[in-house]
Amino acid sequence: MVTFAHADAGTAEDEWLRAGVDLLPELPLDDAELAGRTVVVLAAHPDDETLGAGGLITRLVDLGAAVRVVLCSAGEASHPHSPTTTPGELARLRVREFENAMAALGVGARWTNLRLPDGQLGRHRPAIRDALRAAVRNAAVRDAGGSLPSDVVLVAPLRGDGHPDHDVVGSVAAELAEAEGHGLLEYPIWYWLWANVADARWRSWVRSELTARGGEAKSAALQAHRSQMEPLSGRPGDEALLQEHFVDHFRRTWETFAWTPPSGGNTAADAERVFDAVHLASSDPWDYSSNWYEKRKRDLTMAALADPRYARGLELGCSTGVLSAELAQRCEQLLCVDASSQALASADARLADNPGATTAHMTVPTQWPDGRFDLIVISEVGYYLSRAELDAVLDKSVDSLLPGGTLVMCHWRHPISGWSLDGDSVHAAARGRLPWPSAAVYREKAFILETFIAAAAGSADARA
Repeated sequence: MVTFAHADAGTAEDEWLRAGVDLLPELPLDDAELAGRTVVVLAAHPDDETLGAGGLITRLVDLGAAVRVVLCSAGEASHPHSPTTTPGELARLRVREFENAMAALGVGARWTNLRLPDGQLGRHRPAIRDALRAAVRNAAVRDAGGSLPSDVVLVAPLRGDGHPDHDVVGSVAAELAEAEGHGLLEYPIWYWLWANVADARWRSWVRSELTARGGEAKSAALQAHRSQMEPLSGRPGDEALLQEHFVDHFRRTWETFAWTPPSGGNTAADAERVFDAVHLASSDPWDYSSNWYEKRKRDLTMAALADPRYARGLELGCSTGVLSAELAQRCEQLLCVDASSQALASADARLADNPGATTAHMTVPTQWPDGRFDLIVISEVGYYLSRAELDAVLDKSVDSLLPGGTLVMCHWRHPISGWSLDGDSVHAAARGRLPWPSAAVYREKAFILETFIAAAAGSADARA
């Protein structure tokens, strides 16, 4: 679990800018598409909506979209040691500030306060889900002529933002979006403080530019949350919650979101667009070559390979080729495929001194290499597929793996924003679909590493 304090120095805005956070691809919804949407914004506490999505809210209002905001708690626990203001007084103050912020953003009275206890939202998941569903319905009835909307986007705090209430609200929104086919925009808040630029998640996110009016409205709405921006008094316990260096992350001319389309997640068809943008922004977007976590994970992956040498290997989703270079030392021939031509350019350069290693620009499973292999590596790629695509990749891997060959899989176990699967679900799907049992499993908090050995020719488990 992430631990941080609001006064931590954290990662400075300049570091995020140097890493390329301003070069993320645009949200793939233009004004005409946004204008026709029903959008429900969730905030765990007053000010979440302004920090994470104030500019987007103003843009949607100006475009005429059906917008509703759902406030889950009054944020009465923001100053637990205040000597001057009780939680009840703070709740009333923060709700008034929220109302003023809604006016500044143009939302007016189109918001709901659930009055749930701050810091305890995990106990109230059903109430949040029901309120979210009702807000979608009410927006349709009042703004869309009474028919239930087909194009709904939920906007919620990022799952994995680090604050328990944010994580709960984000996960409830994600579950409802998947169940009912809505789009999902997740906005990070505390992530910008505690995360560092080496964290991989932000590189697959998108940006939404603020309009001129959106920037002004967001600034005014942020100032409306005075109890968070300024000290309640000069006494200890009444310090400003939102430190100046933290607010710098929200004075950008754009906002950042993890985007999950209404189909229930990005698919392989989106991979080239997303990952070309990621690799254009950085030559080593996940710090594969220098990060200790990545090096250790590669070492464990190489150690998990069942045989010392392989005749012909296949690596799916090779990215910049850091793992590929090590696999090439164990394979007579190695084919490395990726959907991103930008990533493959880096992989080609890294593999230039390995004559047995080649690369191919392919989007699996719709494209698949010819021939059969005695090693197939699926590392950090399974959750970028839909479930149907993952099933197809597994089926094609079975058909392509020679008897006695090794299939190795390794995946990050935390939520992957913008995609419908995570590492554990990828490996669970593999165990349920592959015709061979796991040969070995290594699991820790951050990742899972698993190998499968194809049945030998003539055995009962071998495929014809």
